[in-house]
Amino acid sequence: MSHISPDGVGKMSRISEISEKILNGSIHIHFIGIGGSGMFPLVQIVKQKGHTVSGSDNNETETLQAVRKMGCEVFMGQRAENIKGAELIVYTAAIMSDNPELIAAKESGVPLLERAEMLGIVSSWYDNAICICGTHGKTTATSMLTQIFLETDKDISCFIGGKLKALGGGSGRAGSGDTFVCESCEFEDHFLKMYPDTVVILNVDADHLDYFKTLDNIKKSFGKFAEKATKGLIVNGDDENTLEAIRGIDKPTVTFGLSESNDYFAKDISIRGLETVFEVFKKGVSMGKVTVHVAGEHNVYNALAAIAAADQNGVGFDKICAAMSKFTGAARRFEKIAYARGITVVDDYAHHPAELAAVLTEAKQCGFERVIAVFQPFTYSRTKILFDDFVKCLQIADMVVLTDIMGSREKNDIGIYTRDLAKAIPGCVFFDCPNEIADAQTAKRKEENFDEIIAYLLGELKAGDVVITLGCGDAYKLSKKLGAILEKEEN
Repeated sequence: MSHISPDGVGKMSRISEISEKILNGSIHIHFIGIGGSGMFPLVQIVKQKGHTVSGSDNNETETLQAVRKMGCEVFMGQRAENIKGAELIVYTAAIMSDNPELIAAKESGVPLLERAEMLGIVSSWYDNAICICGTHGKTTATSMLTQIFLETDKDISCFIGGKLKALGGGSGRAGSGDTFVCESCEFEDHFLKMYPDTVVILNVDADHLDYFKTLDNIKKSFGKFAEKATKGLIVNGDDENTLEAIRGIDKPTVTFGLSESNDYFAKDISIRGLETVFEVFKKGVSMGKVTVHVAGEHNVYNALAAIAAADQNGVGFDKICAAMSKFTGAARRFEKIAYARGITVVDDYAHHPAELAAVLTEAKQCGFERVIAVFQPFTYSRTKILFDDFVKCLQIADMVVLTDIMGSREKNDIGIYTRDLAKAIPGCVFFDCPNEIADAQTAKRKEENFDEIIAYLLGELKAGDVVITLGCGDAYKLSKKLGAILEKEEN
């Protein structure tokens, strides 16, 4: 059942028509940037609903291999002719306005949607859309709740910004039930295009300041999203920014956190390596103990959010515990890549200073001899705006190595370079690109930079070390290549 009500004119009517077309027929949907983390789950959902899917991308990845295995045609490189035959075209915000394929799509007369609009349409199909938002932890909490529901008889649908083992390494699912578990991102107010029934808010922090400008504006956006909930809110009662964001909103609200004033709270937290055990209380009464195979206090908050949402949806605590005990993390969330020569290689999506601090603090608590952070700064604007915060949080690690900045959707017209960040961090290692403003954008330069870092690490690493690649770009490629070399050397 679609929540979208056509107003007879304009954009809302157009989106309603597209929604009905997708729901009631089989069409050819083309994705520009099909390998993106926000596109892959949408591809899985519409493919499972019986649509023909094609797409394009510029970089060969494991995700593209998975897309092809689903029977989707994938074009390498973005050209005007790729959209031939498409009846709906979806593009990601990372695509530049001068992209020839996007230009052709705009000129074609074929319905065109930005990824967030498409996700909004999908969310409108369900009567129980549980939308999980927050500056940090969205993917982990969404994955946890998905894992819990998969242990029940509910045939749920889901959209996750990372891959989950319980989904066979996928990140999207189209079930036949009314429940949709959805990661909901605040980037450029994308979540305001969604149709949530329950809004879960993990935390609110200063990020994407190139768009929001101030923390107050971010709070207002989270407040607007909360207002869209048709059933109620589940929020972090320990987070002052979250509480301020929802102040004055008159909707049924459930809180979670470590403080005993919350509706759901955790006590007796024990972290041993990558295993965390804690006792869950509801309204002051113990529900029992939960074990999750991810470390860190921040993951206790993520788990509490998922537990609260599951409990509010009638899932028994025994099933919650069983599902959580199987949860070993989403892909790229403190994901163990390799262990060889006594060296552990881990990858994490963290790219905001608060996330980096949480991950590095977590790693320091796991008993490694040294924590070596390999960080790929993402976008020039974030690097510049949060410069001092990056300098501070990265020093939690015992050693810091920086890659070139990944500009993604931006051009370096503000004059910020890796060398600037490296010089502010004592003992930081980086390999200077004299012409980084141009060369860092090329695949050749990126591969050279990663190879330089790997060669350096191979000469420095000792048994007992953990290497953590960090960033929301493609730093994971570095960790996988390093891990493969270490395993080969061991054998």
